[in-house]
Amino acid sequence: MDTVVTLTMNPVIDKSTFIDRVAPEMKLRCEAPTREPGGGGVNVSRAMMQLGGTSKMLYPAGGFTGQLMQEMVAAFGLEQQIIPIADTTRENFIVFENVTGQQYRFGMPGPTLTESELQACLDALEAFQPTPQFIVASGSLTPGAPDDFYAHVAGVAERIGAKLVLDTSSKALQVTMSQEGVFHPVYLVKPNMRELSQLAGVEVIRDEPHQEAAARILIDSGKTDVVIVSLGAQGALLVTKDVVHRYRAPSVPVRSAVGAGDSMVGGIVLKLAQGAPIEEAARYGIAAGSAAVMTDGTQLCRKADTDRLYEQIS
Repeated sequence: MDTVVTLTMNPVIDKSTFIDRVAPEMKLRCEAPTREPGGGGVNVSRAMMQLGGTSKMLYPAGGFTGQLMQEMVAAFGLEQQIIPIADTTRENFIVFENVTGQQYRFGMPGPTLTESELQACLDALEAFQPTPQFIVASGSLTPGAPDDFYAHVAGVAERIGAKLVLDTSSKALQVTMSQEGVFHPVYLVKPNMRELSQLAGVEVIRDEPHQEAAARILIDSGKTDVVIVSLGAQGALLVTKDVVHRYRAPSVPVRSAVGAGDSMVGGIVLKLAQGAPIEEAARYGIAAGSAAVMTDGTQLCRKADTDRLYEQIS
């Protein structure tokens, strides 16, 4: 299996709990909380482990929560490399309301990294041994990080001969793919419909030819080799230079959407690292994402569910 390194610039400890009902102006009595290490790349590595694969994690960490993060990751048996920072690793808070089944997610902004700390992350990625065949840059950037940070990560991937899988959002995604200023192409990008419209510069409606044409714009312009458009419950659209394939997601009971996108990326990258063609990797990723919504809280995909759903996806 090829070496995979996940980069998580804004890791988090996800603290989740249950309560009968959420109400204002009251002292709410919650159940005992659970804590799990999270953040885009961390979840991708966890999902790959759940599916029987391996990866190496790189992330900045600081403060007492950063220490707790390292201990929790080690307890999962995941290989990690830490970039020490002066600020404190963030926590998120997730509340599940028993009466309605609704989920309330409170996301914190995260630490502010200095210029030298940001550069240390890039330097560590470039010096990583053994040289990874795949780099997964996933999740949000920390407050104050330049919007083009992932463009510099793409430059590292290009210099060391790695394939960059990019799964981020907002300004970080737009700037990385803009071909202005610092630009290096990425191997694979996973936008949703709204992000696809922004990246392609066209209005994308739920018409299949329009979606395919917009994805083709990204490929023909040299921004990426592979576009996998996440369509939620409808599945996903895969577009490469030679392939256009649409996958229908299986119908599953929904318990929690937390981590579904990261599980999808984990499934895709695992299969690619094992040498599978992109069509098979995308199909397995959709199965992993669907399996993740069947689990409670911040749990990710389970291998048995993923393998079973994989056989159902057309």
